Amino acid sequence: MAGAVLIGIKGEAGLWLVDLEKGTVVRYTRRLSGDLAKAASWRAKGVRVEKDVDFAVALKSISSAASGLYEG
Repeated sequence: MAGAVLIGIKGEAGLWLVDLEKGTVVRYTRRLSGDLAKAASWRAKGVRVEKDVDFAVALKSISSAASGLYEG
């Protein structure tokens, strides 16, 4: 199982690092390099990049998730 997830939200600059073991989320501020930098450049051009994620939904608020409803 993955220990962390790096995510970007459409329309928002920057990336977020989710530590699944600690249950924390922080803005990712380290310099990107290699394949990660390449993927970030694709994202800047509007290309969706995903690897080993089988479900993700961006919500406007936490109450949307708590209500059990998803309206896309």
